[in-house]
Amino acid sequence: MTEVPSGWRRVTLSEVAETALGKMLDKGKSKGYPHVPYLRNVNVQWGRIDTDDMLTMELADDERDRFGVLPGDLLICEGGEVGRAAIWTHDGGYIAYQKALHRVRPGDNVDARFLRYMLEYSARAGVLAPLTTGSTIAHLPQQNLRKIPFLLPPLSEQERIVEVLEDYLSRLDAGVDYLNAARRRCALYEDATIMRALGSTESRQDGVEQIINGHLPALAEGWSWQTLGEVADVVGGVTKDAKKQSDPSYIEVPYLRVANVQRARLDLENVTTLRVPPAKVEALRLLKGDVLMNEGGDRDKLARGWVWDGQIEECIHQNHVFRARPRDTMRSEWLAWCANTYGARWAQRHGKQSVNLASISLKVIKTMPIPVPPLSEQDERLAQIHEAVSRSRRLIGEVEIGLARADRLRRSLLTAAFSGRLTGAASAVERVEEIAADVVEAEAPEGVLV
Repeated sequence: MTEVPSGWRRVTLSEVAETALGKMLDKGKSKGYPHVPYLRNVNVQWGRIDTDDMLTMELADDERDRFGVLPGDLLICEGGEVGRAAIWTHDGGYIAYQKALHRVRPGDNVDARFLRYMLEYSARAGVLAPLTTGSTIAHLPQQNLRKIPFLLPPLSEQERIVEVLEDYLSRLDAGVDYLNAARRRCALYEDATIMRALGSTESRQDGVEQIINGHLPALAEGWSWQTLGEVADVVGGVTKDAKKQSDPSYIEVPYLRVANVQRARLDLENVTTLRVPPAKVEALRLLKGDVLMNEGGDRDKLARGWVWDGQIEECIHQNHVFRARPRDTMRSEWLAWCANTYGARWAQRHGKQSVNLASISLKVIKTMPIPVPPLSEQDERLAQIHEAVSRSRRLIGEVEIGLARADRLRRSLLTAAFSGRLTGAASAVERVEEIAADVVEAEAPEGVLV
């Protein structure tokens, strides 16, 4: 058990704060009550509350106190990213909160900011995991929220700890913002380079909008616009027949699902198997150079995919994935990049949206426009794309290393703060420097001096 620093004590959240769960939304007929703005799970992010997308709900006058939020209240996500918390600081009128949120009102001896950081530490350290319920989406019930254990120092020490944390974490956050901006710039550079290589003579947005609306831009001499069905043999995949999985004539083979077909890559870590007739295996067996494209899923996943390189023998694909086998006039990677850029936006516009999922039919996707240059020029431009993607991914890799280091440093600072090693005393600066040095040293390859 962790040693309790002098003056600190072990407590649970219910001992030092009042907790309450928000209002369950009534989806029935209107009762004629006044409409009030309310906070949802999505509005509460770590350390901030986003009020750009606010909704309203009916609320009776006698429920306003029970479900109202006051400045200084701590709001905590009950589901999703359990424990995500922020303090409500606005004082611009009444606002309520829904059942997906807990409201915590600290007692006189607790700083709300201290609780906010304590929750982030608890979430990162795995303290909240045993208190959650739900097999697919985690939830933190009210009774378990009240059981969250932590070490509580005197109020004056809480305030000093928060001051030290906010000083260093604000600098860390600024660095993370810079790294995220660099990652976005790398992605934009990669995207723009690919679009130019594929023949776009206009800005990315204008060029794609023209294609989506059927106004195909002029191409260079020797190029032509053709449809996907003209440049490739496109087929749908196999539909699982649960009733015939025990049929002795069926054979078991690996097959690819939407989850395996990502933008410009294939994720083959979790490939499952399916029993199908031998004729289906023969008809749908993937060959090296086939381009896989998603038929369904989230709207932004339509048409995304990549080139099959024969990684798994006797592999086929399910009905939510198309296979496009390029003809002699088309390089596989050229087709794949077209699908992931122009094609993805075109598929979003021409696909259909149900309540939860989007899809595009085989008949429609065959009409997707594809710019077709001579094979020699496809090769030249694919070389440009390879160089740009390699450079971009290398830079993004460096950014990811920086972000991972920032995350470890943040976790280390929170751990030190809530174990009594970052009290705000004069030695705090030295302690933070030691923590940062420990993080860097832990990352260094064996034998490398840092």
